[in-house]
Amino acid sequence: MRNTLAIAANETRRIFVSPLAWAVLGVTQLIFGYIFAGAVVQYVRNSDMADQAVGVSDYVGSGLYGSATIILLLILPLMTMRLFSEERKSGTLTLLFSAPVTLVEIVLGKFLGVMVFVLAIIGLLALMPASLLPVVNLDLGRLAAGLLGLLLLTMAFASCGLFISSLTREPTIAAVGSFAALLVIWLLKMPASFDSPFAPVFDYLSLISHYQDLISGLFDSSDVVYYLLFTALFLWLTVLRLDMERN
Repeated sequence: MRNTLAIAANETRRIFVSPLAWAVLGVTQLIFGYIFAGAVVQYVRNSDMADQAVGVSDYVGSGLYGSATIILLLILPLMTMRLFSEERKSGTLTLLFSAPVTLVEIVLGKFLGVMVFVLAIIGLLALMPASLLPVVNLDLGRLAAGLLGLLLLTMAFASCGLFISSLTREPTIAAVGSFAALLVIWLLKMPASFDSPFAPVFDYLSLISHYQDLISGLFDSSDVVYYLLFTALFLWLTVLRLDMERN
């Protein structure tokens, strides 16, 4: 565990000293802030909204978190593309293999390092609806479920990006490959709408299907299990890939 935390701390430092990380952090917060401000203004201007079942937590919070999934789908491949591909390209991956650490510790350390950056994004995102607390009553449980879903979804994004990064020595190829793989799994929701005996399977495998329940405030342990299994699967595949390369 100590080795994993040491690798995670080193990876976190590498991320936050990179101009790319700060550029991504700044741009995402500008986009999220614009979406949040627009949702608040639209909610206030709609005088009939107060008489409807849709509350501010659903209209503003859930709308913001729903838009955040698309932004994070775009930026997570950028943040994971260098995790192993750049190590391989620069030759430092061989040194990492020779260090007194296991492959599991290396993979988990890299994964935790990028998740620290993700937590910074989600933390700043959570402050936006929270800023409304002094003036309105928010459904904190609904917002918490949405944030939990967003965290689990980004864990899945990061684990898949980590695996794709372990397959190549070119960060650009890793970024494009990660985005393509995540988009395909995301779009499994489309064939799930067809009248087919395999529709329930596609619906279950889709990344976004399980998030829609959480963003609606419906906590189902099966959704949490899906994201945890998805994350564990790609982390395990990454370990297997590195083991093949080391041997």
